[in-house]
Amino acid sequence: MDFLLPAYDVFKALHVISVIFWMAGMLYLPRLFVYHHSAAPGGELETALLKQEKNLNRIIMAPALIAVWLFAILMLAANPALFSQSWFHGKLLLVIALSGVHGFYAASTKRFARGERPRTERFWRVMNEVPAIAVILIVLLAVLKPFA
Repeated sequence: MDFLLPAYDVFKALHVISVIFWMAGMLYLPRLFVYHHSAAPGGELETALLKQEKNLNRIIMAPALIAVWLFAILMLAANPALFSQSWFHGKLLLVIALSGVHGFYAASTKRFARGERPRTERFWRVMNEVPAIAVILIVLLAVLKPFA
């Protein structure tokens, strides 16, 4: 798909922008879950948190995740040589894992909406760090391209 190659840098820029929006949500949602655990059931704070959690996932995180994958696929179509690079395999594995974490967060948002309090406040404090660690590793792989 050589016709896509001239747009590669545009795809890459849009991919990075999408990642920024996605990571903003991935770093914020578990923090909302921490606050949710301390909110009184049925109270004003819980009502506000439920709305924030739902909107963050539906309006920011889910569309950003779709855009991340869309622009990644377009970059790969424009430059299939990426598939042969070892650093890319590590990055792809981490992005797939992080997408799974996103799915777990989305499912947890639904559980909170049903009035459940999944896991513990401490669990969500730890889970708040998972996307940060993953994105550090992903950026290091993408920029430094070790094993190349």
